[in-house]
Amino acid sequence: MFEAVEGLLVEHRELEGKLAAPETHADARLAKQLNQRYSQLSSIIGAWREWQQLGDDLGAARELAGEDAAFAEEAEQLVERRATAEERLRRLLVPRDPTDEKDALLEVKSGEGGEESALFAGDLLRMYTRYAEARGWKVEILDATESDLGGYKSVTAAVKAKGTPESGEAPFAQLKFEGGVHRVQRVPVTESQGRVHTSAAGVLVFPEAEQIDVQVDENDLRIDVYRSSGPGGQSVNTTDSAVRITHVPTGIVASCQNEKSQLQNREQAMRILRARILAAAQEKADAEAGAARRSQVRTVDRSERIRTYNYPENRISDHRTGYKAYNLDQVLDGDLQPVLDSCIEADLATQLESLES
Repeated sequence: MFEAVEGLLVEHRELEGKLAAPETHADARLAKQLNQRYSQLSSIIGAWREWQQLGDDLGAARELAGEDAAFAEEAEQLVERRATAEERLRRLLVPRDPTDEKDALLEVKSGEGGEESALFAGDLLRMYTRYAEARGWKVEILDATESDLGGYKSVTAAVKAKGTPESGEAPFAQLKFEGGVHRVQRVPVTESQGRVHTSAAGVLVFPEAEQIDVQVDENDLRIDVYRSSGPGGQSVNTTDSAVRITHVPTGIVASCQNEKSQLQNREQAMRILRARILAAAQEKADAEAGAARRSQVRTVDRSERIRTYNYPENRISDHRTGYKAYNLDQVLDGDLQPVLDSCIEADLATQLESLES
């Protein structure tokens, strides 16, 4: 059982040697990649060694149980602990999406509901920002178009971890199931009769792509510049500093107007463009690989309604996993982990089932 770990032990030792070499750290990106893989393997090997040690302890306790009843009781406890360790190891051995080790780009866009939808988009951004802060992550606004009442028609943010997160704990691994339509039911600030309205905002989540992940030929880009605008279309910049970049071969577009200089906006737009190109390539690969490789939780249909936020009942419901709780106020204040865990667990259960079938 767990024969695959033997090969991982060899890879782990090889990575230790590479990480000890000075030349590795001369290339920051390479060092980061190797550290991420090393961290992932360390988690697996640690769980495997724990499982083995518990097996040895269990064998010893069973041998001594005939002489001392206390060892029989200890053996029963060790059986339970080893079963728990075995399940943890099985989960760690599920093939991981390589982008799970990456930072994330979040795009939140208003949808049905006009100004109320834009305000809800702002609430979602605040929820993700509070959640990220609680985990010690940094949130950077790359591009934003505000609405008249202070919400967002569209906002793109980068969520970055500090250092090298443990396997499965990077921003994209935790947030990737957030993509889809988020529906809100509440009394809008613009509603004078106190009636509950339903509106929605869309969320897209991409792994942040580095230049080594996506090679973009400058000759494949069409770059347009224009003047930035604020709420209601009011001009907030008298120079053509906003940048829109189109990747001609794919038709993928990214734009940025937040920064004061055209150069800064171009750099931010390229970050967004690379992430979108990487995500499109992954979706194509998943589609070609067939249904067995696609998650039943993470959908490529970004029009799917995934969650409802019901203010009158203080209820949050995830329609993919059946998760429901009556602590919406706490979730919107950043207590998002139980909701995320329900998606992560459902996806993992699907993958384990496919491996065992």
